[in-house]
Amino acid sequence: MATTTSAQSQPIVVLGGFLIDPPAYGPMLDTLRRRSGQPVTLVEVGTPEWLLTVFPFAWARILDRVAATVAAQAAASATGRVTLVGHSSGGIMLRLFLGDGPFEGRRWGGRRLADTLVMLGSPHTALKATPLRRRVERELPGAFFAGAGEDERVRYLSVAGDLDLADPAATATARRMAPTAYRNSTGDPHDRGDGLVPVRSALLAGSEQLVLPGIAHGGAFGARWYGTPAVVEQWWAALSAA
Repeated sequence: MATTTSAQSQPIVVLGGFLIDPPAYGPMLDTLRRRSGQPVTLVEVGTPEWLLTVFPFAWARILDRVAATVAAQAAASATGRVTLVGHSSGGIMLRLFLGDGPFEGRRWGGRRLADTLVMLGSPHTALKATPLRRRVERELPGAFFAGAGEDERVRYLSVAGDLDLADPAATATARRMAPTAYRNSTGDPHDRGDGLVPVRSALLAGSEQLVLPGIAHGGAFGARWYGTPAVVEQWWAALSAA
């Protein structure tokens, strides 16, 4: 029988991806609530805020909201901590949240209240990464806190989708966007990926890693994506591993 880890017995805080409407995460949140029996909170970010994330101050505003949500949930947690889930760019931003900064005058140190980070289709590396994504990888490379002391150790799980673009389940959007997106990330327009992020980019160095065949980046890319209930069951079950 699978064991229950701390990640499955404490509140969950979710940060979504760039320009994805909060309602899209409803089935994911409901599945996580049912599977964990814990409170699950989405940190909502509107379109205008996402459009400003080319600037550091916008990242800081969003992560301030994450920090407030995490603090409130951790205060009511049996373990005193929470589990973080980040989709796409949300996973990159949560890596930054775990560190001590400084970033725009902030020092969040989120690892003291969050001991698990699940990253879904997050573009950790790219040949044409934005300056802020490059900064995260430069200052907090790979699974940076995986080897920290017990009170500050973080368990990282990176999840990548491997969508067959020839499959009817892949949308026209995925087939149109994937070659350029993959080329910008790895240099190979024919790489494997979820229709937007290549597998190689989504698998964070030093983290636990899970590749899900047939899974798309989002609903616009395929019939099954990281937030589809049956897919949530797959990556959530991976946290039962010791």
